[in-house]
Amino acid sequence: MRQGVLLLPEHRWAEARKRWLLAEELGYDHAWTYDHLMWRWLSEGPWFSAVPTLAAAAEATSRIGLGTLVASPNFRHPLDFAKELVSLDDVSGGRIVCGVGAGAEGFDSRLRGDPPVSRRERGARFEEFVGLLDRLLLEERTTFRGDWYTVEDAVVRPECLARPRVPLAVAAAGPRGMALTARYAEVWVTSGAPNLFDNEPYEQVVPLLKQQLAEVDRACEAVGRDPATLRRLLLSGGSVGGVLDSVESYRDASGVFADLGFTDLVVHWPRPDFPFAGREDVLTGFAAAELGGGAG
Repeated sequence: MRQGVLLLPEHRWAEARKRWLLAEELGYDHAWTYDHLMWRWLSEGPWFSAVPTLAAAAEATSRIGLGTLVASPNFRHPLDFAKELVSLDDVSGGRIVCGVGAGAEGFDSRLRGDPPVSRRERGARFEEFVGLLDRLLLEERTTFRGDWYTVEDAVVRPECLARPRVPLAVAAAGPRGMALTARYAEVWVTSGAPNLFDNEPYEQVVPLLKQQLAEVDRACEAVGRDPATLRRLLLSGGSVGGVLDSVESYRDASGVFADLGFTDLVVHWPRPDFPFAGREDVLTGFAAAELGGGAG
């Protein structure tokens, strides 16, 4: 089981840098950040941009994987984003993973005055976004005219250090998104029940996770892909709660999820208050016991 941690982009870099470095020192396999213009309950506080944050983290660290969890079409265009991903890939030495999702209603979809998008339109836009992003990162030149995006003779160079391109981690909970995952992604991402923050104990979420795992297997089989070639990443802390209650619960939850078939588990870096309130000593204690890491 690969272990990861998600750091909210809420701290000035002098402070944030310490956390990204500590995540690597603790032995985590990958570290992530959210990609939003503003975010839910923290809209009145500091909130930094994901791409420069990851560029700084890539320069500061040397081993740990880095990524967005997740970027969305709510304010990103595939061409601009592809150029940024190639740049991040270069700075990091091939350690970037591009996590993408369809995007929910919220600040990101309203701040720029964009017209409302229905759920069906959101799914169609996401399909076009992922397919075009894949092409831009693989092809020498790309021309595309779709319902949502147009590019003319676009060149995204240099080639990615990660081969054949920056890996895609697609967040998907429904059949349309899972079909997209099976076609394009190296990693499938779930947070349990999508866009919910009920924080049920992780043991109670197991039936839903089993169902989702079976569905993504079927999506792979439907396109002739071996399901074993797809990594499965669970982001806890939203609808999947209780993981960071103690070192023991963290260890137990990790075992439960591994037994289900997950290859990666990501927890939020504990904060002093809501959301994701918790104790950093649980994170560091688990790392010391299970990852061989330490803070000193």
